Amino acid sequence: MRQSAFHLLADRRFLPLFVTQFLGAFNDNLFKNALVILITYRLAALSPVRPEIMVTFAAGFFILPFFLFSATAGQLADKLEKSRLIARIKLAEVLIMIFGVAGLWANDLWLLLGVLFCMGTQSAFFGPLKYGILPQHLTPGELVGGNGLIGAATFIAILLGTIVGGVMILKPGGTTLVGALLLGCSVAGYIASRFIPNAPAGDPSLQVRTNFLAATWALMRNSATPALLPATLGISWFWFLGATHLAQFPNLAKLLLGANEDVVVFFLVTFVVGIAAGALACNLVVRGRVSTAHVPLMAMVLAVVSVDLWFALDGVRPGGVLLDLPAFLAQPVAWRLTVDLLVLAAAGGLYVVPLYALLQDRATPDRRARTIAALNVMNAAFMVASAVGGMAAFAAGLGVAEVIAGAGVLSVVPAVYLKLRLRRE
Repeated sequence: MRQSAFHLLADRRFLPLFVTQFLGAFNDNLFKNALVILITYRLAALSPVRPEIMVTFAAGFFILPFFLFSATAGQLADKLEKSRLIARIKLAEVLIMIFGVAGLWANDLWLLLGVLFCMGTQSAFFGPLKYGILPQHLTPGELVGGNGLIGAATFIAILLGTIVGGVMILKPGGTTLVGALLLGCSVAGYIASRFIPNAPAGDPSLQVRTNFLAATWALMRNSATPALLPATLGISWFWFLGATHLAQFPNLAKLLLGANEDVVVFFLVTFVVGIAAGALACNLVVRGRVSTAHVPLMAMVLAVVSVDLWFALDGVRPGGVLLDLPAFLAQPVAWRLTVDLLVLAAAGGLYVVPLYALLQDRATPDRRARTIAALNVMNAAFMVASAVGGMAAFAAGLGVAEVIAGAGVLSVVPAVYLKLRLRRE
């Protein structure tokens, strides 16, 4: 049995989906971060709402479709042939990007927010398909490796899209460049999606429920089974923790370390490289099997490293002038923080990939896409809880270090829960 999954990148069963997912994740984050920068530095004057409130609203506006439409998306993904449905969704992305380009050229805030909502909707419909189709095209021995590649590529795409969107949008001609990149990537993603092999419907006779509230309730109830719930909650915890860390990197750099935006990018790169490395290493650890034996241990690593992160930050005070990246790296605390973030992220990658594979493996073929849709609803809820919890912690007087480390220490809870609930594979 192969312990490396890279051979899948030369296989039509996997490569077109991999490219489609990478370009979609890149486009989402390119547009989101470009919009955040535009709101903060250029479009705030066009709205009576404070920019920090508008940015928070925009983040929630992108997540909202996952609550509204995941149930419908899961039903359609189980009812219809998946490769054709993916192609239609990616074609919709091309049309959405045409409006996105128009919004960028016109500096129209409300059109751009509408496009953001449509992108969230398109992502909500694509989510159950990308994970639901993997078990149909890959063997059980390839499932962990395929998930690892998808996970690593997704986080690299998120990083690249975030950086490119933030760097390019305010440059001379930036809106034109970003618009061209958005449209080009959406077209390339659509072309790639046309090469995804057929994946038969799981339940062609399924009746799609139009009442999204009732459908969502039924979706969550039917997915809360002893076989599926541990993996679902475990994955959602990963997104809670990741959302907490990514949201606090700017505050960590500026408010606690007295460093500039280059250090924020450095933290992002470190974090994404760590997650990608952990995700890719996972197949070697489990030797191609769908196994969660090491998952509780990785959750404990998250907690232990978070304690060291808190000790590393204890007593650190910002100076009067913001440090650039070389000046920050010259600080005694810099490399300890870097190693902690790298280990934390790698443990996260090793933690989450087997849980995705387990969920796909245990879900019945006729309900697999709806199982992933229920996961997407839960992930969105945990990310919203992360934002609310962070605001509550700051309101209670806690600092950035306490919020980051405290969230990590809470990983003891999923460590114990998963140890008790997951049977050793």
